[in-house]
Amino acid sequence: MSVRVRIAPSPTGNLHIGTARTAVFNWLFARSQGGQFLLRIEDTDLNRSKSEYTDNILNGLKWLGMDWDEGPFYQSQRLEMYREKIQLLLEKGLAYRAYETPEELNAMREAQQARKEAPRYNNQHRHLTPEQIEAFEAEGRQAVIRFKIDDQREVTWHDLVRGHVSWQGQDLGGDMVVSRAAGKGDVGQPLYNFVVVVDDADMAITHVIRGEDHVGNTPKQILLYEAMGIKVPEFAHTPLILNESGAKLSKRDGVTSISDFQNMGFTAEALANYMTLLGWSAPDAQELFTLPEAAKLFSFERVNKAGAKFDWDKLDWINSQYLHAKPAEELLPLLLPYWEQAGYGFDAETDSAWLLPLTAMIGPSLTRLKDCVELAHFFATPTLDFSEAAKDQLGKAGVAGAIQAVLSALKETQIGQPEDAKGLINQVTQSLGVKKGLMMRSLRAALMADMQGPDLVESWLILHQRGYDQQRLQAALSIAEG
Repeated sequence: MSVRVRIAPSPTGNLHIGTARTAVFNWLFARSQGGQFLLRIEDTDLNRSKSEYTDNILNGLKWLGMDWDEGPFYQSQRLEMYREKIQLLLEKGLAYRAYETPEELNAMREAQQARKEAPRYNNQHRHLTPEQIEAFEAEGRQAVIRFKIDDQREVTWHDLVRGHVSWQGQDLGGDMVVSRAAGKGDVGQPLYNFVVVVDDADMAITHVIRGEDHVGNTPKQILLYEAMGIKVPEFAHTPLILNESGAKLSKRDGVTSISDFQNMGFTAEALANYMTLLGWSAPDAQELFTLPEAAKLFSFERVNKAGAKFDWDKLDWINSQYLHAKPAEELLPLLLPYWEQAGYGFDAETDSAWLLPLTAMIGPSLTRLKDCVELAHFFATPTLDFSEAAKDQLGKAGVAGAIQAVLSALKETQIGQPEDAKGLINQVTQSLGVKKGLMMRSLRAALMADMQGPDLVESWLILHQRGYDQQRLQAALSIAEG
């Protein structure tokens, strides 16, 4: 049997990390089994589905590195097939039209609550007479179409994550609505639990891999498979992603969409890597791997039943490992958008001579891509505001003469390599007879306007290429002499 799995997001919002993690598990399983990974857009909710959300979902999956073998398929283009299947259920007597008004259904639920019963449909329109149907339609009532569920039936399946699962028919809420707004002579608007079964059967899906919040849908869908004479696929219900409090991660927790993580400065490789660890672990406890590498190790035996708590520190660590491993040539294009957004005006074509060294210098200090804004801020402008610590250093005895000597030496010495800068420093300290520590601290205060920062010599070379070093030295000299 060739494995066929699918991811089926609804375009009613941006690609959520929970949906993306489900996509990752589907992709890993398909690739581990040499099978196919399909993409289906479940856009039957015409009021909430939007094309911009569809674009966000497609772009997010591509960005994460998940390619699909078939699709995207759109449910909105398959409505006629769903309606034909519902009509077959009606003709076989497996479904029927129910005409309750919203007020009648609310009254039913309120009565059940008053009796402290679980809310459920009582199947009261299952056996309407032709005369009753005619009367309801004469009133102008629109029907829903309900699929008959046997309260005495036990539905079981072997879940690839949760093992044996069993549901009683009486716990499924009564006969299930499979279509709504069904006027006289038509079958209305098919609903999720029905169309997903039709789609999975039509697309020959062998394994349905989805979040555990869908467990309650599975027994209903198994009954639909059986009613339509369709082979039931295998199911795997993966653990939910939880917030720090142990509740399901939601929009209330702030960042939840893949585009949010992208904007925060996480790389695609790191985020995809982290999502594989949200509910699954490698046999050798390995934590860093690409999706193709993870696919070689993936199995449902190592998928947890318990919820996976989202760990920002772990994600940051994984992201930093990927950033630190990138060569400057690969990292620079990822940093440029953040510098552009900050208004730094760096140009990749004209400034590459100093941008690449800058990238190489700050790369090991990055946790997220957006960290580059703060780490590069003092290379973005000719002058800076001196900190109090820098002013204190510049006011010490001998500093003014040292800075003046450096300025004079720069007129005669070109510094293009670290050795050049170190040689100039040695030359000045020897000629003035000052301690090298004083010279290095004073240069840091002058060039960086602070006593903390990245490597002094590398920073000086970058500033020199920008022509900023002499401007800052002159500004520092004014403070030292003042």
